[in-house]
Amino acid sequence: MGSIEHYRPVMVMVVLQFTYAIMYISARASLLHGMSPRVFVFYRQAFGTLFIAPVAYFFRNKSESSSMGWKSFSLIFIAALIGVIATLKMKANIKGAKLINARLPSSNSSSLNATESDKVWLLGCLCLFVACCCWSFWLIIQVYPISNTADPLSLSAWMCFIGTMQCAVVTLFTDPYLDAWKIKSYLQLSTCLYAGIVGSGISICAQAWVIERRGPVFSAMFNPLNTIIVTILASIFLQEQIYVGSVIGAIGVIIGLYVVLWGKAKDVAMIKEAEEKKMLSENNRLKIVEVWVDESELTELFLPHK
Repeated sequence: MGSIEHYRPVMVMVVLQFTYAIMYISARASLLHGMSPRVFVFYRQAFGTLFIAPVAYFFRNKSESSSMGWKSFSLIFIAALIGVIATLKMKANIKGAKLINARLPSSNSSSLNATESDKVWLLGCLCLFVACCCWSFWLIIQVYPISNTADPLSLSAWMCFIGTMQCAVVTLFTDPYLDAWKIKSYLQLSTCLYAGIVGSGISICAQAWVIERRGPVFSAMFNPLNTIIVTILASIFLQEQIYVGSVIGAIGVIIGLYVVLWGKAKDVAMIKEAEEKKMLSENNRLKIVEVWVDESELTELFLPHK
């Protein structure tokens, strides 16, 4: 039973990577069918808020106060903003990377095509780099709100709600036309529902639970696994080609992930062993003090009274 409890954060993170991978594949299909990335992020946060807010209200721990200070609220606001920026960068790269092959003109302008393609791919790499930095900062900045908020459900609800407001403000300026806000197919609707309910509402709550128990570094270690799952699913459902370099890189990622997990497990075992030794030394010291007190009481008991 103890071993299952110890590996429960690992299982949660693995399941989260599969849910993220499904969301990325469905989001890519929806974006390629003409949906705006900013509108998609807005609907994702909005559907996540509509799902997680009632759950957080009815299933909150009523024995604890759910209020938060200004510091926690400001950090949640910043975390939501960073999460929105990271998501926008990822969605823009997901859409742009696939549209490169569709938009490149053919025939006698191959050098111009190569230049345009290189520029777009460099911009996509830059967007991914910014998104990874924002994602890492988003994981780190959650530590204080998680430790000062009543439960992960409340944190998830607040973050989805604030993210919805931020996306609404940005999208009203970038996509002011009503046609851009329309959901035009069942694929786009199901993608927005899945991304909101699972990709935002449930995943933020699960991520907060893992960070609370293992820290942000442990949570970030599983991100390379997401790349492998997305690659496999994209080859199956989007008919994308898998190259030998991708397979070698995936194997290297899996080996690196297990090495890091093994190292983290060793660190946890060493910390627990040090804590147990410290507790044993303190208990022995307390026993010595108790014996000393008992012996002093006995000597006082048998001393002749004057």
